[in-house]
Formats: sequence, C-alpha cells, structure tokens
Amino acid sequence: MTTLHDFTATTLDGREQPLSAYAGKVVLVVNTASQCGFTPQYEGLEQLWRDFKQEGFVVLGFPCDQFGHQEPGTEEEIADFCSRNYGVTFPMFEKVDVNGPGAHPLWAWLRGERSGVMGDAIKWNFTKFLVGRDGRVIRRFAPRTAPAQLAGSIESALAHDEAPGHVG
Repeated sequence: MTTLHDFTATTLDGREQPLSAYAGKVVLVVNTASQCGFTPQYEGLEQLWRDFKQEGFVVLGFPCDQFGHQEPGTEEEIADFCSRNYGVTFPMFEKVDVNGPGAHPLWAWLRGERSGVMGDAIKWNFTKFLVGRDGRVIRRFAPRTAPAQLAGSIESALAHDEAPGHVG
C-alpha cells in the first residue's frame, strides 16, 4: 500500500526531501499560492505548526500556479514572501502542478486517496490533506476551510490514529 512516506519532493532551496522523514508524524499537506484570496491562511497554517509541532505535527506547503496564475514567483521569491509576510517556518517545497498529466506524483496520489465533493481534481489553492502517522490520508479539506477549523481533527489524529474517512 502506498503512503505519504513513499514520495520525495524538492524543497524551496532545491534539496530532495524524502517524505519518509515525516514518518510517525501527523502531516497537513497544502497547495499554496502567494496572490490568492486564501493567501492569509499562511498565518493560520503557521499557527497550527507552532501549536502542534511538539506533539508530532508538521505542515508541508506546496506552491502551485495552476489556479489563476496566483503563484507566479520563483522559489526564492516564494520563500521570501512567505517568511516576510507570514513568518512561515514550516517546510515549503518547490512549485508543483497538482492536477493534470504533469501533476507531482504525491498530488496524484492524494487526489486518488480522497476525492472532493466534485471529483478528485484539486479545485483551488489551499486544498488540505490531513495524513496520519502511518502515512495514510485521513481527510481532505476544502480551500475555504480555515486552518483554525482543523485543530480538532489534528488533535484527534495526534491522540490516536483515526481510521481514514472521507469528507468533501
């Protein structure tokens, strides 16, 4: 069975990062963008990371430019923007496609594991996937779901590896 831990991604500073480094952690995987109406969610994502990282939680941000060209910057510009405007310290990765034939393999897998209300395609920036300590997807959250609304699900996943479920 494939899990999050089977994938590798490139960090914003160009290093290959095996996602197996996050084995045993509860992970929130998010497609992000710097010029989106949801961009202020960076602040809430950073707060979740700070609130729960000592308990074994991590946020992984994946910039994406597939929705309204809302992430036009280079990796260096993205890193600077996130740090300067939102104090982001959680791991960020290079810009990826989340849909289509060029989708990063991680995102193709995530979509297949938990479809949304209207199918498996990612509909917009800031779609979120909560992954349990075992690397299996627990739940998918829509872009409009504010990070603060995820706290209960994160706490539950940290307390016990809840069985995978489906929410559009």
